[in-house]
Amino acid sequence: MHARAVAATASALLGLVALLLPIPGARADHEAGRPAVIAHRGASSLAPENTLAAVDRARRLGFTWVENDVQRTRDGVLVVLHDAGLARTTDVERVFPGRAPWRVRDFTAAEIARLDAGSWFGRRFAGVRVPTLRQYLARVERNRQSLLLEIKNPELYPGIGRQVLRELGRAGWLDRRHLSRLVVQSFHVPTIRSVHRLRPAVRTAVLGSPTIAELRTYARFTDQINPQHLKLTVGYVAAVQRLRGPHGRPVEVCAWTVDRPIDALLAAGYGVDCLITNRPDVVRRALSVFWTSP
Repeated sequence: MHARAVAATASALLGLVALLLPIPGARADHEAGRPAVIAHRGASSLAPENTLAAVDRARRLGFTWVENDVQRTRDGVLVVLHDAGLARTTDVERVFPGRAPWRVRDFTAAEIARLDAGSWFGRRFAGVRVPTLRQYLARVERNRQSLLLEIKNPELYPGIGRQVLRELGRAGWLDRRHLSRLVVQSFHVPTIRSVHRLRPAVRTAVLGSPTIAELRTYARFTDQINPQHLKLTVGYVAAVQRLRGPHGRPVEVCAWTVDRPIDALLAAGYGVDCLITNRPDVVRRALSVFWTSP
């Protein structure tokens, strides 16, 4: 797109946002005075989600925070996958044609390691594998990134919260230096309550939108309330942020999954602390138009 067209598009977008934003700007958070941007499943619009390739792409784009999802294999190994099934993001149906419905919990870690988790996204990612949580943590550490770790489907994997904490401990992620770079989240409230009870120093997040009446109870064991961006209102964000979490700081709001520039600017206008997005480069560019660094 030519520079003149880019300028015209940005101008039109800002004009629309100026009409729609309910408050004049986002609550100052990071050095640019705008919400943090978290790469959802890595830079998942540019590389296969939840793979080391997606983590590395986020790093090359300059993103500190990445989000991932954790499931458990039949033999008890933690692997990084969003779905409870393998069919959407691997070639499991070809490699194991008689094993429908191809659930993660029905395969061993060695079997999952045989699968191609990249070709579905593009030929140049052929041969990319499903990482174990241990491999993923090592790559995030090597890249000096921070991690928003989601425990998926804990009802399918009894004790997975405790196991995730053990794996984090083995990898050195529960020391003082790493705790500032880690948040553990889940839709399953009992799991987050359990993580906080087991390791009170770990920051936690509840995915979803508890009622305003419930927020005070949640603030006893969680540091973030992370709703879908379509559920946001000015009043809800303010109600969350008025509370102090278990570590004595205001409870944060991290909205998901924010991929369109207009949605990023609207969510930022509500005052959220961070945005989870498949398109971190697009969202950062949109925020940079509205917030300029000092």
